[in-house]
Amino acid sequence: MDITDATFQKDVIEASAEKPVIVDFWAPWCGPCQMLGPVMEHVAEEYGDKVKVVKLNVEEHQQVAGVYGIMSIPAVKMFKDGKVVGEFLGARPAEAVKDWINELI
Repeated sequence: MDITDATFQKDVIEASAEKPVIVDFWAPWCGPCQMLGPVMEHVAEEYGDKVKVVKLNVEEHQQVAGVYGIMSIPAVKMFKDGKVVGEFLGARPAEAVKDWINELI
């Protein structure tokens, strides 16, 4: 699910009160982002209703990226109850992403 600066509050902050929300901060020109994208889609399918996975294009939506200090991409952050509870930088294989999620949920 793609989100924007305008929908971030509802789709991430408010939604994270119900279940963890994972935000993939990315850009179309970013090679590692292109590698991580399919991994995140696979993880979203595998975890189903346990977590919500969304993507924010930092080229088009710079306000939220600035608020969360995104200096390097891909950057992935997990939100619970409106707060960042975990994060990682760079592309990772599916197993590493799943291990990260399992530690946090």
